[in-house]
Amino acid sequence: MNIVVGVTGGIAAYKTVQLVRLLVKDGHDVHVVPTDDALRFVGAPTWEAISRHPVTTSVHDDVARVRHVALGQEADLVVIAPATANTIARMAAGLAGDLLGTTLLATQAPVLIAPAMHTEMWLHPATQANVATLRARGVRLIGPDSGQLTGDDSGPGRMSEPDAIHAEVGRLLAAAQDLAGIRVLVSAGGTREPIDPVRFIGNRSSGRQGIAIAVAAAERGADVTLVAAHVEEGVLATVPDRIRIHHAGTAAELGERMTALAADADVVIMTAAVADYRVATVSDRKLAKEDGAPTLALVENADILAGLAATRRPGQTVVGFAAEMPTDDETVLERGIRKRRRKGADLLAVNEVGWEAGFERADNTVAVIGPDDAVVAEATGSKREVADALLDAVVDVRR
Repeated sequence: MNIVVGVTGGIAAYKTVQLVRLLVKDGHDVHVVPTDDALRFVGAPTWEAISRHPVTTSVHDDVARVRHVALGQEADLVVIAPATANTIARMAAGLAGDLLGTTLLATQAPVLIAPAMHTEMWLHPATQANVATLRARGVRLIGPDSGQLTGDDSGPGRMSEPDAIHAEVGRLLAAAQDLAGIRVLVSAGGTREPIDPVRFIGNRSSGRQGIAIAVAAAERGADVTLVAAHVEEGVLATVPDRIRIHHAGTAAELGERMTALAADADVVIMTAAVADYRVATVSDRKLAKEDGAPTLALVENADILAGLAATRRPGQTVVGFAAEMPTDDETVLERGIRKRRRKGADLLAVNEVGWEAGFERADNTVAVIGPDDAVVAEATGSKREVADALLDAVVDVRR
């Protein structure tokens, strides 16, 4: 595999020499991209000797090859170790003032960072906000560990040991193409059921979870088709060109597109928040206030997930999402188990929703229920982290 190792200006850079050595011994093609500050801790000759490739910090070297873009384009994985507070901030802002910055913006490969800084810097709200931004974009973190830092300081902020980072790299590379050759169909966003030309019945779904699943599946080698209902502005801009996008407005439109596209899919993941009901008679004109409060007669929409599960072909995996709230009689998990049985999905991801949970948030918490009603995966974190946990469960159930 082609691995880029970014090294930034922290004392922990000396540990990264061992990490690069381990990766080279594994047979990977390793390119080290240090910052200027990193070279004050470990010099270029060391990185060149260990990686067996020339090392530079400048975007102006090897211009004929357009190296400042090519490194990122050709990478199968990018590792930043150590990742200082400054580097994390620059990554979150998308700054590209050196070779490492341009490489990060040019890559579509998974990115793993190993933070290293003093405890106060790690716990600072700015750093935590930057980390949250990176997690939401799909960047993985390992550490930081808690332990002895430089000087007399001790606490969280110590870079994870090279062996631990090496093991995480192995795990990421193993998962990187575990969906290669698999056709994945994902729905995302919320449906809208019109009342009149300007009003509708809808929900608060942003579409971020479904899109995170689609992007994660594509990065793991899948051939991905996304059916997008209504999503927050700008969310679709994060979808790479290799993912085919279809659009749907109402539950009926979403059902039609999912049913048609599912015929060619190996995995169908229904993440979209579908309206349970639609208005029986949609007004051709805007309902006027002076006409009095309208009475809306509702009719039930078709259950898209149940329909997809009932008509799935042999070997096809159908996955659903259930946004639930606990009741006096049932927990969220118990409601999810009952729903999976009723709908017939192979896997059902259950997440608790409410005024402050589930929708319109950067993070999520899910429990994935398997065919035997057992919880086969749990995840709390960014929607990308939830996406990867769900796809791990999909890979396992298909085995």
